[in-house]
Amino acid sequence: MRRPLILAAVSAVCALGGLAGGVSGAAAGVPQNPFLAPNPFSNIHNDTWMTNAYSIPGPTAGARATFGPYPPSVCGSLAFDRWGRIVTVCPSELAAPQARIIDPTTLAVRATYTLPRAPSPPGTVGYQDFTGGGYFYLDARDRVWSSTQTRHLVVLAVTRRGFRRVADYDLTRYLSRSERLTSALPDFRGRIWVVSRRGGVVGVLDPRTRRVRITHADSEIENSFAVGRTGVYIVSARSMYRFDVGRDGRPVVRWRVRYPNSGIHKPGQVDAGSGTTPAILRGGYVAITDNADPMDVVVYRTAVRLAPGQRRVVCRVPVFHRGASATENSLIASGRSLIVENNYGYRGFSGPEANALTAPGFARVDIRPGGAGCRRVWQTYALSAPSAVLKLSTRTGLIYTYVRLPGAGAPWAWAALSFATGRTAFLVPTGEGTLYNNNYAGVALGPGGAAYLGTIGGITALRNP
Repeated sequence: MRRPLILAAVSAVCALGGLAGGVSGAAAGVPQNPFLAPNPFSNIHNDTWMTNAYSIPGPTAGARATFGPYPPSVCGSLAFDRWGRIVTVCPSELAAPQARIIDPTTLAVRATYTLPRAPSPPGTVGYQDFTGGGYFYLDARDRVWSSTQTRHLVVLAVTRRGFRRVADYDLTRYLSRSERLTSALPDFRGRIWVVSRRGGVVGVLDPRTRRVRITHADSEIENSFAVGRTGVYIVSARSMYRFDVGRDGRPVVRWRVRYPNSGIHKPGQVDAGSGTTPAILRGGYVAITDNADPMDVVVYRTAVRLAPGQRRVVCRVPVFHRGASATENSLIASGRSLIVENNYGYRGFSGPEANALTAPGFARVDIRPGGAGCRRVWQTYALSAPSAVLKLSTRTGLIYTYVRLPGAGAPWAWAALSFATGRTAFLVPTGEGTLYNNNYAGVALGPGGAAYLGTIGGITALRNP
């Protein structure tokens, strides 16, 4: 089933907006992974390439914000099922992680499923543990695949009435007691790739035979990863990798490059490494940010074998100021363009420094034709985005993010920037205080044209009247 209700809703939104041309929910050129929900509604980064880009429209000037309050948690990843409902998993420091189905119009919770709970490993910072559902995905059969805090991978069918557990893969024999699964994603043959945080485990699960084969990266893996047709791209706290599956079903390294690293665990980051999930771009490129000072946008060639004269690293472009440059959120990748935001200085939502404004900054970096290096197109310091996974609509030409505004109470607000120039297109305040803090959650555009974002106290939506 190809989700006719979602695709009809997308077509209707584009028609109402007077937009010409064919309608597609995917960012241009991104292949549809047959084992994921239709692009761009399957995971926190939208698709198998992790582009954070949409070719459907989002809100425009005159949009209004609404808020749906829930018990404290962070619904960081938002997907959409065949009926256009929000599907999410919401970890919490106060309760067990919970899968939820949410009405996209009223923001009311329609169904829940409680996942297993276990204590976070020693030394884990509160609300910086993205294991246990932070990186779930929705598959082509409307099933949630979520890691658990008990080192399992659980599969929940999404029905009209709610959730139904249909599978449970026990991975405890492959992970130590202090280890947690960071993310799981299918490749184009239906094998499930998994990565763990502290031990840097990289595994391949055959869901039919339940056989698991593992290897290890050189350090912890705290981000998700990108899946191409013939390669899987994973970033550790030290290196950028391309993995493939060997003849025995075991993940094998096809290439590895260590990226520049200051060794500093900068405020706003989860660890002293790249804060980005890799993003694949057309033309045979994959990009991350490193942990240099100032931070660089780094682009690599994806091919296993390079042509004569080519180098693995296409470019390293520094962004923002020395001593105030870091990100814990992934790049937008569209065409040959990359968008990065600055999260330097974010310190969560409690303690004496929680209300301080973070270092401002957004930048756009383009790969030159033929991979002849890169150039910085624009850089702006007009807004501070503490921790939002920003998104692009190529239909509106707007970048959607979530910012803190200066002033009493440091109010939170939706913001839209021009993809072409970086200038602020509009701002829509949402509220003040901890409940409106998104704490690394990702913006999502829905099939009805609204934008959504999880916060500590619920979900905020932005839509045109």
